[in-house]
Amino acid sequence: MKPITEYVDYRKVILDFYNEKKQASVFSWREFAKSSGFSSAIFLKYVCEGKKNLSVSAAASVASAMSLAGFDAAYFNAMVVYASAKTDDDKMKAYEEMCALAKKRRVRTLGANEYVFFKSWKNSLIRELAPAMPGAKPFEMAKVCKPLISANDVGDTLAFLENEGFLKKDDKDVYHQTDKTISIGCVDVIPVAARNLQRQMGELALDAVSLSPSERSMSGITMGITRNGYERIVKALAEFRKQILNIVSEDGDTEQVYRLNLQFFPLTENVRGER
Repeated sequence: MKPITEYVDYRKVILDFYNEKKQASVFSWREFAKSSGFSSAIFLKYVCEGKKNLSVSAAASVASAMSLAGFDAAYFNAMVVYASAKTDDDKMKAYEEMCALAKKRRVRTLGANEYVFFKSWKNSLIRELAPAMPGAKPFEMAKVCKPLISANDVGDTLAFLENEGFLKKDDKDVYHQTDKTISIGCVDVIPVAARNLQRQMGELALDAVSLSPSERSMSGITMGITRNGYERIVKALAEFRKQILNIVSEDGDTEQVYRLNLQFFPLTENVRGER
């Protein structure tokens, strides 16, 4: 099996253990379930297939059956808590517990740096701003931010971005982006953090309403549409985003950092019902 911190889904841990054990000796789901304290011979098989869920109370017995102890057992239990989380806040809290356990071992949880990146709007702002202000100190960057943030926040954000490989500094102390875009990745908590980032950016947009029309562009349409119309609009918005990215890549230099929010959401339930 891989090191436990290379997993986020406890089901994959169970499945990898089973497959590895079965290749090395005669081993069955029945034997595995019995050693874990389950009466159903195929319960753990159903867990791996996503048909059943492992409860937090049963996590310790399954960990013991897989000979996980100490840190590995605690991390496995944290994965079960993470998978059992019902709300975004609970899911983020459980994932951060996994990250905290891994940090004590001086290792990193899968997707941890992307998760932290999407938790705060300051990360994406400073990632764009730092390369545009070569040689600038944190207090100089802080002065041009809207809304204003502290120099300490800028310094901490720069340290995070550099340590996690989102920015790199050349021999002249000038920052450069390591990648043009940041991927959300395959860990399902990262989109949760991204939704949190969208909320933060939405709040910033509310404050930006007071800016002069020469500095911001805001408009909206309230419309009545069908499901087919919705899907056509979503497709058009996706094409529009591509056009914007093309303009950004062709524009080259940076004079100012902007945020573009695309928001398209329902104001009512379906008044016609299912068709």
